[in-house]
Amino acid sequence: MHQNLLGVSYSEIIHYVMLVNTYCAAVNGLEVNTVKVEISMARGVQFHLTGLADTAVKESHDRIRAALQNNGFKMPVMDITINLSPADIKKEGSGYDLPLAIGILAANGKVTEDHLGEYMMVGELGLDGKLQPVRGALPIAIRARAEHFKGLIVPRQNVREAAVVNQLNVYGMDTLMEVIHFFNGVKEFKPTIVDARQEFSDHQDVFELDFADVRGQESVKRALEVAAAGGHNLIKISPIIRQQQMLDKQFFMLYFIIQNPFLLQKQAA
Repeated sequence: MHQNLLGVSYSEIIHYVMLVNTYCAAVNGLEVNTVKVEISMARGVQFHLTGLADTAVKESHDRIRAALQNNGFKMPVMDITINLSPADIKKEGSGYDLPLAIGILAANGKVTEDHLGEYMMVGELGLDGKLQPVRGALPIAIRARAEHFKGLIVPRQNVREAAVVNQLNVYGMDTLMEVIHFFNGVKEFKPTIVDARQEFSDHQDVFELDFADVRGQESVKRALEVAAAGGHNLIKISPIIRQQQMLDKQFFMLYFIIQNPFLLQKQAA
């Protein structure tokens, strides 16, 4: 049997190295990029997370470990290397918890990996394993459909937002265990179906934010309208942070309405 310089047979190295991929998405403004979560497990005890992750993503290790322990699993005592690819795009937020946890379990043989490549998933993990809502479920769903994923798994609180996107199976889950059962085929889950036209028709005149709430600032509102209508880039410079945040939220709502022909038609009527 051939051995390397460390005195370990190559068959043993192959046996103890496991590579699993899961998929999620990075939302940066209006741009959404598919992220491949690569999990490699081998002999050792260290944990490495690469791929331009912010503090919230790096802290996922502690949330995942607690969630696994509180659901009858143990964090594998192995050398775990995780890469968020493409590595040159900044990864922000806690929505990577779910794909990281499922990938670690799959690499450890606790989750069947046969269908992992067919689904995109996002979700924050509570320490008890419950899924917490994330931001950007709708653009992530649009990206998942564009990338021809079979389905998208999101926290239950985000499911109706994501299910607006047709031709994509969207599953709302409450806990990590439900996602594990989904991939292991222990329990059958049905996708959430939302009649987007009916939803928009029922709520076309109900908006949480409106430009009418902004007093003055006509030039700013005009610039936002032009940017939303033409899909142009926009730079805002203002010392008043709260005002910027309010205008940002209104801009995203305006952009969504303008880019949806059905909504424009209903508004015009």
